[in-house]
Amino acid sequence: MEKDHKYFMRQALQQAQKAADMGEVPVGCVVVHEGAVIGRGHNLRESRADPTAHAEIEALKQAAAELGTWYLEGTTVYCTLEPCCMCAGALVNARVERLVYGLSDEKSGACGSVVNLLQQPALNHQVEIISGTLAEESLHLLQSFFKERR
Repeated sequence: MEKDHKYFMRQALQQAQKAADMGEVPVGCVVVHEGAVIGRGHNLRESRADPTAHAEIEALKQAAAELGTWYLEGTTVYCTLEPCCMCAGALVNARVERLVYGLSDEKSGACGSVVNLLQQPALNHQVEIISGTLAEESLHLLQSFFKERR
């Protein structure tokens, strides 16, 4: 299973690179259902002037359109960076089964670093979390992006 997680995380990293190439913060995401990618996304906040255009939101929208439902039961979401509160809430509301992410976000991560919305017992759904998958690659991409900006 770890091999599969790395395979799909590499696809999320490709999405993050697309964001970087556009001048967006390099965060990427893919949604997998029954072994196939059904949603892809990368940050588009700057180019769309949209505070909700996070990689996860874009990928979830595409996955929902592919399945024809907002109910994404049985899916695994792969993100290069730990999701924020908005994106974590979307994962819970979409009934995602599992989140696999690379790099923890100690400033705004909502999947265990700052708060953990995905496993909040008071909510109607909890999401399994696997962290640290290809974290070094995610870190390198973010560091390279911000180094070029300075």
